[in-house]
Amino acid sequence: MDLIQQIIARAKSNKQRIVLPEAEEERTLTAADRVLAEDMADIILIGDPVKVNKLAEEKGLKNIGKGKLIDPLNCEKSEEYAQLLAELRKKKGMTIEQARELVKNPLYLGCMIIKTGDADGQISGALSTTGETLRPALQIIKTAPGITCVSGAMLLITKKPEFGENGVLVVGDVAVTPMPDANQLSQIAVCTAQTAKSVAGFQDPRVAMLSFSTKGSATHEVVDKVIEATQLAKEMDPALKIDGELQADAALVPGVGKKKAPGSEIAGNANVLVFPNLEVGNIAYKLVQRLGDAIAIGPILQGIARPVNDLSRGCSVEDIYYLVAITACQAMDAK
Repeated sequence: MDLIQQIIARAKSNKQRIVLPEAEEERTLTAADRVLAEDMADIILIGDPVKVNKLAEEKGLKNIGKGKLIDPLNCEKSEEYAQLLAELRKKKGMTIEQARELVKNPLYLGCMIIKTGDADGQISGALSTTGETLRPALQIIKTAPGITCVSGAMLLITKKPEFGENGVLVVGDVAVTPMPDANQLSQIAVCTAQTAKSVAGFQDPRVAMLSFSTKGSATHEVVDKVIEATQLAKEMDPALKIDGELQADAALVPGVGKKKAPGSEIAGNANVLVFPNLEVGNIAYKLVQRLGDAIAIGPILQGIARPVNDLSRGCSVEDIYYLVAITACQAMDAK
């Protein structure tokens, strides 16, 4: 069973409640129909019931009735959600009138459903920007305890079983925080290791903090940042297996790791890679994807107290289907 099938099987084994706030969008509704047909998750759809049901009928989607459909303009809990939202945002000056308008927005409504314990995760982005997806999540659900920055991990499934976990690597940050400081980088490391466990199923995440230097082979303030971040990550999670600073070859190739970082349990044996900044991470994973013919799955948003994931507006039905499974796996560990 390959990794994708393992993720789907894990999602089916412990069904989670996933909100799809863009239910009037064709790809989203088609993916929801497949999820419901396979009993992979309990789906909460947000949209105009007339439009959603008409689209389902036009597309021959037979399983939409198995999900829960909420009209954002006629939700029975709208006032309850508005009162809570106003309370959550009162220090920012939000009035109850503003809150009542916001909970009509499906992205905000979905996050309120999660906040009150009636759902476990949310996926949007087929119609919305990353900012539109993240804003309500950060305002309502907020970040996980001890975490102040959101980041994005990527699963890289390569054709090189000698590297990572039988060819699979989990890497971050590739999506959100452009220039993390040492504290943020340490959080990214801890969160990416957690994603490796919850989504990729790694029993033993081994984190390499990447740099252009290995154990003092070069000196620079950006190297110092990686060294500091490594120490901070160890303090955040003393059980975490992590080492740095390491060059990419020292992290992945046993012979190189042994030579450049003798005595390191991570060098040459890493399955989680943490990049020093977003620029490096984004470029690196796309090079591996294109030149190495690897499968890249993500980005998977991490650091939010309950999983909220972002799609590309060019996503496929399959992308949404897989992200439901990934979000469900994250939700299991977020409880």
